[in-house]
Amino acid sequence: MAYVHAKRLGDGSYEVLALGTEVQGADDVGHFKQRLQALGLKGADVTVMLCSDQYQLLQIDTPNVPVEELRAAARYQVREMLQTHVDDVIIDVMRVGDGQQKGSGHSFVVAATNAVVKGALDFVSALDCRVSVIDIHETAQRNLQTALARRDGSLERASAALVLAEGQQAVLTISANEELFYNRRFDVPDGFLTGRWLQGVTERAPIDGFTPVQEYVPAYGAGDISLDLDLPDANTSLAEDQHAVSSDDDRSQRLLLEVQRSLDVWDRTFSSLPLTGLRVFAGERSAELAIWLTRQLGQVVVPLDVKPIFSGLDAVPTADMVACLPLLGVLLRTEEPTR
Repeated sequence: MAYVHAKRLGDGSYEVLALGTEVQGADDVGHFKQRLQALGLKGADVTVMLCSDQYQLLQIDTPNVPVEELRAAARYQVREMLQTHVDDVIIDVMRVGDGQQKGSGHSFVVAATNAVVKGALDFVSALDCRVSVIDIHETAQRNLQTALARRDGSLERASAALVLAEGQQAVLTISANEELFYNRRFDVPDGFLTGRWLQGVTERAPIDGFTPVQEYVPAYGAGDISLDLDLPDANTSLAEDQHAVSSDDDRSQRLLLEVQRSLDVWDRTFSSLPLTGLRVFAGERSAELAIWLTRQLGQVVVPLDVKPIFSGLDAVPTADMVACLPLLGVLLRTEEPTR
């Protein structure tokens, strides 16, 4: 379980008091509860963020019904898209975008099972805490984008954010005017975050807009480098090193293609709202990833650095920041919970 404990300051910003992860391990529920309460969480107001496998985020045409009937209409519309029976889920609905652009006729639908929601509420209640809101990763990431855009004076302009973590799907969101317009999840190739990212490629001069990439073709079959088996061991080592580089290039191209596809969809769908840039988070390799993607996309890419909008993060270990980054976005939630 990842957690962030923070207090709101007089100017509306937050000071992070503690963050990290706790694993129940062999502890029974009682001992695990005591460990969590010892962190200072007892009696706190809690916002819960569900894990990605605990909900579905769907997109539909907004039903043409009065606001008070929107949830019921959306529930009917997504019934065939759900991974479980429609009677077993709780849903919420939010507009795609700010209503001023193309795409305002669509809505996001968040669906979580009754069992998941009840489990989250019961767990927090066992800590003697109060649940104010249940949130999801995509809207938390949007909140971080909004805070950074407000700080930069570009709140009305579209910006993208990409968050990568080993063993988890990448989350890409595009937001403007404090609203979520676009989201996509895709797999991070195994070993990508520890590999070499096309180090041998010469840097290209930046160009305007996003440049299409060629269709990804895995590096196997005819055309691979072939070395004579009778060559000395030094050449064998060279072949092994070449194979490692080829594998890294293969992973890099797969991730690059996923990012490029997402940005191409944005350009086609929201052509009147061009992106100002992309922020990326990949733990301790965030800056390196930003440089690499800038070269490959021809678009300015910068690290997703949230330290300027929170105090108390300077000494946080990278591993904890990777686990807790979206939870910082949950703190910034401004919407009133839907009744």
